[in-house]
Amino acid sequence: MVQLLKIDLKKLLNYRTFWIICGLYFFTLLMATASGMEFLKWLARTVEGFGQSININRIPLYHFPDVWQNLAWSSGLLKIMIAIMVVISITNEYSYRTIRQNIIDGFSRKKFLISKILTNVVLAALSMVIVFLVALITGLIYSPVYDFAYMFKGIEFFPAYFLEVFAFLSFALMLGIFVQRSGLSIILLLNSYLIELIIKENLDNYFPGAIKFFPLESIMNLVPLPFARYAFQEIQDYVSLSAVAIALVWTFLFNYFSYLKLKRSDI
Repeated sequence: MVQLLKIDLKKLLNYRTFWIICGLYFFTLLMATASGMEFLKWLARTVEGFGQSININRIPLYHFPDVWQNLAWSSGLLKIMIAIMVVISITNEYSYRTIRQNIIDGFSRKKFLISKILTNVVLAALSMVIVFLVALITGLIYSPVYDFAYMFKGIEFFPAYFLEVFAFLSFALMLGIFVQRSGLSIILLLNSYLIELIIKENLDNYFPGAIKFFPLESIMNLVPLPFARYAFQEIQDYVSLSAVAIALVWTFLFNYFSYLKLKRSDI
């Protein structure tokens, strides 16, 4: 497994676009998650009446245990950036015929796919580690309570965030393998939520219970929107096991469909 990962990473690390997109992604991830209070302070300075109507220092954005869900949800919005890199990496394999060369050199299609999946695991894990460290540090800075048991209440949102990123990267990998053209794959990826939304809106009146089983919906349901609680609305402040199960099934299917396509394609 490690050898397969090294082979795929060796190809990516020599690719300038990989460094640019991943650099932008991880930098944006770091800055976006760490600068929430600075953004609120900027709003207080620039938007008339904002600072007087809302005491930004009393918004527990980075307080334990809220910080875990807040940053896990916010970070999930940025996964589209790294998914674009996954699409480019797999479509380049077709454009430059490196996938054919790998197979000629004795690399089975299954091993080729496993190398890509392992890279997705690494990217998702790095995303989770960065956001976890930001959440921990900012929580220690801003939170008024440091009780150990209280601090880590809600930490389960981070494994859920890892699954969210990995599932979406698996979806992006599947798109790239099926379409094999970077431009079209990226367009489909960027519009995937809109396409699913249109389908859901047309089914909602007839089969509302089926909405949670849609692939992208199931991925979004892993970390529910947390900020409504600051408007005194009830939220889901836990990870639903049913949402995890549905997302795991879709993640498996994304990778399985990718394998079937690779197995049957004339590369």
